[in-house]
This record gives sequence, structure tokens and C-alpha cells, in this order.
Amino acid sequence: MSGESELDGPALLAQLRGWASAAGFSQIGVADVNLGSAEPGLVAWLHNGWHGSMAYMAAHGLKRARPAELVPGTLRVVTARMDYLPRAAPTDWQAVEWARLGDATQAAVSVYARGRDYHKVLRTRLQGLADRLADAVGPFGHRVFTDSAPVLEVELAERSGIAWRGKHTLALHRDAGSMFFLGEIFVDLPLPLTPPVEPHCGRCRACLDVCPTQAIVAPYRLDARRCISYLTIEHDGPIPPALRAPIGNRIYGCDDCQLACPWNKYAQRSTLPDFDTRVPLGTATLLELWAWDEAAFLRRTEGSAIRRIGWRRWRRNLAVGLGNALRGAADATQAAAITAALGAAGEGADELVREHIDWALAQRR
Repeated sequence: MSGESELDGPALLAQLRGWASAAGFSQIGVADVNLGSAEPGLVAWLHNGWHGSMAYMAAHGLKRARPAELVPGTLRVVTARMDYLPRAAPTDWQAVEWARLGDATQAAVSVYARGRDYHKVLRTRLQGLADRLADAVGPFGHRVFTDSAPVLEVELAERSGIAWRGKHTLALHRDAGSMFFLGEIFVDLPLPLTPPVEPHCGRCRACLDVCPTQAIVAPYRLDARRCISYLTIEHDGPIPPALRAPIGNRIYGCDDCQLACPWNKYAQRSTLPDFDTRVPLGTATLLELWAWDEAAFLRRTEGSAIRRIGWRRWRRNLAVGLGNALRGAADATQAAAITAALGAAGEGADELVREHIDWALAQRR
């Protein structure tokens, strides 16, 4: 890049914010690279084993809290927020989602995963911002990230003022709730820092009380091993039997702590079509999705974050949902349809899926 003395930081940050808004981002901040005060919490979380089987969380040690070690030369981290509530989401979207969760026959997919894979959307647009910066200041060192490397995203968002950490450990904003993605650009530019915001969770504990599996073990402390998002997405083995019933009809992720959060009455719709809900992910029943073969799964999830869990975990998750639906079946006809669908799939299933099918069939009353 050009010499640091030539860098008009405030003007450049103002330009960056304009470019970011045009690219669909909702807010931009700048954080320092000194995250030393976050290291004890990270070490304790890993020591408790709360990361479960996510070995990558521990693989990089404290680099996660040391941006300048992860990307040598980094002076600042540009943080970005992108709202993802679908453009067509109704004003009572939280009530709609609660109703879906209350109907055991429906398939509940986390709102963020119903459109295009956010990794691809944010990474492309963050790189576009970096390119605009390079046009303005000349070549400079940088790397873009979005949930794709050992980065303490919420910590950086909090320090840069684009969010505070909620008691559910997710990022929160007074004007946007928590329905947004985070992304970062590590840069070797001495951009001016943006100040943090005050947290506003107060005495509220709605997220702790609503969690179906009690995964939020204390304010700001999440045991991922109990989290439905972890169990249905990250975890690749059998779902612990004691946690299968609380999963209900949630087959990919879980939004309960966000649905219960009072701040999400201010959640913002995305300005991008990328996060519009794909048919049939917003309306499908468990039996409709169970009827997909592997080719249909791959075709219908192309370009979606759901594709990353693969066919095997997808079927495992659906089997759990169907077992819970069978336990609460409204009538004999509904129970017979679920039983027949599960039974027909058992013979060709692999060991993992077969185990969950057997469990599901055992839920008949």
C-alpha cells in the first residue's frame, strides 16, 4: 500500500461504509487486533470440552484470539454485518416460526439456511470491498473470512461496535436483533477504530429459559454438545438418545433462542435475494423431505449451506424428527403413514441412519 502517512483513515472508512452498503452489508466497524482479554474464556470453553467434536475449534490454539498471528502483519480487522431475514418475511415472522415448531409434522430448518449458502455470499462481497480498498490505497495485505477460519467473530464484532454478545453467545444489535451474519477483512491498514456499544440484555433470560436442551448453561456460556444446531449440523455421529425428543422437528439448526429474544422484533429484512426462502424449505413436511432420494437431496440443496452436512446426517436428522412426530401423532392414519415411511427406508440404510430409524419406530404409542 501507499505510505501510512498518506492514509486519510476517517475518509477511507466513510468510503468503505458506502461501498459496503451498496454491496448489501448493513454495518461496518473496525476492531483492534489485541484480543488478549478474550483468551481466558476461550481456554476455559475448550477445557470444559464444550466444543464437542469440533476439533477445529482447538486445532489452532490461541491463534483464534490473536489475529496478527493468524495473518501476520494484520493491524486492524474490518467487521461487517449482513442481515439475512428473507425479504418476504411477514411482520409476525416469529409467531409463524413458533407455529411451525408447534406442528410436529412440519420440518423446521433454521431461517439462515433456507436461502443461498451465506459463506459464498459474504466471502464474495467481502472480497469486493477489499478490491475497492485496493483501488483507493494501492495494494495492501488482507484476508477475508466468514465463519471459515479460527476467528473470534462475535468478539471482534463486539469490540468494533457492530454488536454486543447476547446471553445466548450470539451477536445482538439494538436495530437488528440477531438475524444477521458476520464477516471480517484482516488488513494491514491503520484504519481508525470504531467504539464498542453497551450491551442491552439486562436481566432478561428468555434465551436461557427457552432452549429445548438447556445448552445455554449460564449467561454467555454455551455447551455446544447440547446445542441443537451443533447436533444437527456439526456432529457426525449418533445423536445422544436423551436429546432426541427435545430436538422435536428441528432438522437443520435451531432458532429458539433467537425467536425468544425481545430484540428480534427489530430484525431487518435482507436487501439481497440470496437469502429468500427456497421452495420447499419454508413449508415442507418431514414426510415430504424423507421422500427425497440422495440425488434429490443434492439437487435441491445445491448452493445451500445444508449441502455441507451430507445425505447421511440429513437422513439421521429427519429420522429423529419423524420419531418425535410419531410419538405425538394426531391420529392412526398419520401414525401409519410415518411408520410405513420409516419402515420402508430401514433395509437400505447405513448403520447410523438405521439406528435412528429404529429409535423413531420405537416411539409409537
